[in-house]
Amino acid sequence: MNINRERLATTFTRLCETDSPSRMEGNMAAEIKKIFTALNPDESFEDDSATATGSESGNLFFRFTGTAEKEPLFFNCHMDTVQPGVGVRVQRDGDIFTSAGNTILGSDDKSGIAALIEAMRVIREHDPAFRPVEFIFTTCEEIGLLGAKALDPGHIRAKFGYALDSSGFGRVIIGAPASNRLSITVHGVAAHAGLHPEWGINAIVLASQALAHAPCGRIDEQSTVNFGTIEGGTASNIVPEKVVIEGEVRSHSQQRLDQLTREVEESFVLTIADWQDPTGTAKGRPSIDFTSELDFPLMRLDREDAVIIEVERAAGAIDMELDFEVAGGGSDANILNGYGLETAIIATGMTHVHSTKEQVSLQDMTDLTRLILSLLTPTRV
Repeated sequence: MNINRERLATTFTRLCETDSPSRMEGNMAAEIKKIFTALNPDESFEDDSATATGSESGNLFFRFTGTAEKEPLFFNCHMDTVQPGVGVRVQRDGDIFTSAGNTILGSDDKSGIAALIEAMRVIREHDPAFRPVEFIFTTCEEIGLLGAKALDPGHIRAKFGYALDSSGFGRVIIGAPASNRLSITVHGVAAHAGLHPEWGINAIVLASQALAHAPCGRIDEQSTVNFGTIEGGTASNIVPEKVVIEGEVRSHSQQRLDQLTREVEESFVLTIADWQDPTGTAKGRPSIDFTSELDFPLMRLDREDAVIIEVERAAGAIDMELDFEVAGGGSDANILNGYGLETAIIATGMTHVHSTKEQVSLQDMTDLTRLILSLLTPTRV
């Protein structure tokens, strides 16, 4: 079965030049619907997740019954991109694709989508026996995996599948951390900084004291803590009464995740508890609001899992070498695994993602298409 490299390149360029920043996936969804409708799926639909995500589109589902008596599988890609992602124009130099302007390229995640489209086009042209397959295209992945979180897993019949969404090539991600999203509000007391500063309680000072004692950065081989944003105060002549801090804890160990989250909370709680009023004239006492919410669950696959056995078989059939790795980021695969759906992440060849230097090669996308075809047609060599 011959892959049409130039058709793949044209499809990829077309997808990249269809702008789809998070929550603005409407045109991209329309393009994917048009392409997959021409491939005659046995079932297709858009879910109602847009009400939860605020996107122009819901998640898209396309199901092909297949003719091979093999267990079904699914493929997942996300339709959205990071910013700057409006007005994307693709530049091609030989086999290398980059952005022609001051935007991202969009190979994250359109290199995966293009390979899936080409694989199904090849199957429709050559008509081999292929296994039942579902394609799931999500929204708002880049802003918190929102589309996957709003997805009803009951829509997915296959028990395992692959998210095409990682940099490099020949990499299969079999593990990723869980993450807690932190929101911390330190409450002080406002006062005029020149007339009566002793009446106030400086929330910025309290927050800085707590942060100085909280774990932060690389904690161990499995865990990280980060405080990403801090906002507080209203003017230089007012003692700041409130500071809001957003952060996260990540770990490949659920026990360690819980422990580090408690340590962060304790550093703020103890700072507030230890506060002393130096003059006895402060107009109140400080307090804290601390919330921790699971952002995405732990992802951990074993080499004996069906999803890994199948991709190893498929790669071996086409003499492709794969590296099985544990990563530090979260993706739709975390959410899908959390639903009980074994999901490994396959790298698509994209590099320098989330930057204006993003690029991908046609050869990597072609080889990715070969791997997809090998997964879909297990009776062929």
